[in-house]
Amino acid sequence: MRILNIQPYIRYEDKDILVCYKPAGLAVQSARMGQMDLESLLKNYEVSKNPGQMPFVGVVHRLDQPVEGLLVFGKNRKAAAKLNQSLAQEGLGKKYLAVVHGTVNEKGRLEDYLKKDARQNASFVVEEGTPQSKKAVLRYAPLKIKDSMTLVEIEIDTGRHHQIRVQMSHAGMPLAGDHKYGKEDDVDTVALCAHKIAFPHPVTGKKMKFEIRPQGVVFQSFLQMKHKKEETLS
Repeated sequence: MRILNIQPYIRYEDKDILVCYKPAGLAVQSARMGQMDLESLLKNYEVSKNPGQMPFVGVVHRLDQPVEGLLVFGKNRKAAAKLNQSLAQEGLGKKYLAVVHGTVNEKGRLEDYLKKDARQNASFVVEEGTPQSKKAVLRYAPLKIKDSMTLVEIEIDTGRHHQIRVQMSHAGMPLAGDHKYGKEDDVDTVALCAHKIAFPHPVTGKKMKFEIRPQGVVFQSFLQMKHKKEETLS
């Protein structure tokens, strides 16, 4: 994905933090030579505002490259450290929207053990006690059903590699467009969006809340449907 100007994607900024929408297809950080990523775009943006100064963009959390959603960055070391502390202690209040194959009628909780295979850049559900495996917990609630697919809201209690994609697929609810863990379909990107984020401001302590509408095509028919009362996850 090629983006020349990141400013339209910025949802909020002050002297300490920056909240940005990451579109699907853009990496947060990239190890590939010559591939632009969100961190570099934000550093270029900071340089454009303050020529001659060394920009600081502290990456606090990430989203998979094919996933869209909100991210918060620290604009100085103190703010980044406090955000990392909030992430470790309470999380960042992230909620995700996903479109999954199948009809989901009830909310639920998934608890699995995941093991990452770095060579394949993939994670797998394994038996508890498997060496190098990590516990993964998430909760989900169905919001809308259409054409044998369901829009669900998801919260994760643990931040594991590809966690939502792996656990939902293992439970028989593969995400639309997730050809790595799900099944072949005509959706061109993973139907997953970090649509809400909430955290205390790292300097003022003020509660910050942000919400976006997913841009992925597969979400649009669900978002246009008549709204029904949405259950909170518990």
